[in-house]
This record gives sequence, structure tokens and C-alpha cells, in this order.
Amino acid sequence: MGSRDAIVDAAERLFLERGFGAVSMDELAEAAGVARRTLYNQFAGKEEIFREMLTRVSRQLEDALPPGIETQGNVDQVLRLVANAILGLHRNREYLGFLRMVVADSRQFPWIAEAFAAVMDPQTERMVRYLAHVTSLGLLNCSNPLLAAHQFMGILNEFSLWPWMMGREGLPISHDELAEEAVTMFLQRYRTARNKSPARKRRTGKR
Repeated sequence: MGSRDAIVDAAERLFLERGFGAVSMDELAEAAGVARRTLYNQFAGKEEIFREMLTRVSRQLEDALPPGIETQGNVDQVLRLVANAILGLHRNREYLGFLRMVVADSRQFPWIAEAFAAVMDPQTERMVRYLAHVTSLGLLNCSNPLLAAHQFMGILNEFSLWPWMMGREGLPISHDELAEEAVTMFLQRYRTARNKSPARKRRTGKR
């Protein structure tokens, strides 16, 4: 591992434990096992280190939601892929810890929230574009794709993200069940009547 990676690893530990503002550059150098000069040769300051951490988060998002995921099947299949990808991120303690740090420190350092939004917003925008696209094809009826995208993500976040962020245990519901129920609920609201299969109607008690 190079000194740059060691510094970012140390920053992740210390920032998550104590908060961005409470950690000094000298403490980062000590925790990373590098000389102070080496630290400043690699990074101009803590903000640059944070942005390197954010790059790691961006790669995690790209791995979870790779380009082209929107084309991997019909609407049901794509929504399940997206749901499972989001829930997979919620199992990543490093990712969740980073979110908690952003929430804790963004009031004192507003640029942290802005930098984080610059990474997260494009993923939300992808979902909005996808829902608008399948609506234009007549497969869904999302009159407000932005609202629909946040509704879908909100179902998932409520059960697996927010309890952890608040230091509480999540509900004893498997991620497979949560993903399936989120997709089913979403499609019950937004699938057009002509695209509701007979099998789906029987399961929901409709005739």
C-alpha cells in the first residue's frame, strides 16, 4: 500500500470516529505512519483528503450501479437490480460510516454536503431519466419521475439506511424480501393498467 492510500485509510478511520473538524493533519500523519512532509507532499490539506475519500465512494456507486444497468431486462428486472444494488451499499459499513460523517459535519462545513451531492445526484438523475423513459414507452405512468424515483429509494432507505444512521437496529426483514416488496409496491402504483399481467392481478386480488 502506498503512502497516499495509507493516509486516506487513516482519514477514513479518524474522520468517522471523531468528525472531520476534530482531526488535525499531524494526527493523520501519525495514524498513517508517515512523516508530516510526506503527508503534505500528497495532500494540501484535509479537504483534499476528504475529496479523495469521496472518489472512493464514487467508485463504490459505479460498481453497484454500473453503466447500462437500465438495459438489463424489463422494468421489473431493472428495478430489482437497482433495489438490490442500493441494499448492497447499505451492507457496506464503510459507505454507511461515510454517510454518517457527511450528515454530522455538513452543518459546520457546508462544502462537504455540496461535494457529496455532486457524487450522489447523478445517480438519482439516472433513475429519474429511466422512469421518464419507460413512462414515454407506456410501460409506467410516472407523471413526476423525480417524485417516483425518491419514493422508490425512500422505501429502501427507510428500512436499511436510516435505522443504522440513527444508531438503531434495522427491522428483521431480509434484503431479498425488502427489494421484492419495494418493487411490487412501486409497480402497483405506477405500472400502466395495460401492462399489469393476469398473474399479478390474481396475486393482488384484482379481477
